[in-house]
Amino acid sequence: MSTPRLTKPTIAVLEVLLAATDDAPAWGLSICRDADLGSGTVYPILDRLSEYGWITSRNESDPHPGRPARRYYELTGHGRVQVLSALEARRARRAVRPGLAGGV
Repeated sequence: MSTPRLTKPTIAVLEVLLAATDDAPAWGLSICRDADLGSGTVYPILDRLSEYGWITSRNESDPHPGRPARRYYELTGHGRVQVLSALEARRARRAVRPGLAGGV
C-alpha cells in the first residue's frame, strides 16, 4: 500500500501521535484539541491511518464514572518509521522548491 496523502490536517494528527507518551496517550478528542481540528476531520484521518497499519487503537480499560471509555490511538512500530520517513521526505522536497526560501 502506498503512503497516505500528507495534507496539513493529516500532518497535524501525525504530530500529535508522535508526541504522545505512555503518561499522556492520545485519545480522540485530545487529538482534535491538540491538532486544532474538528472530529469530522480527525476521525476519518485516524481510520485511514489504521487502514495503512500506521496506528492501532484500544479502549480505555478503566473509564471514569459518568463518561464513555476513551479510545486511545498510538503509532505502530512500522507506522512510526513510515511517519518519520514521510515527514522527512516532505521536508526535503519543500526545501528544494525554488522561490520558497532566501527571501525570493
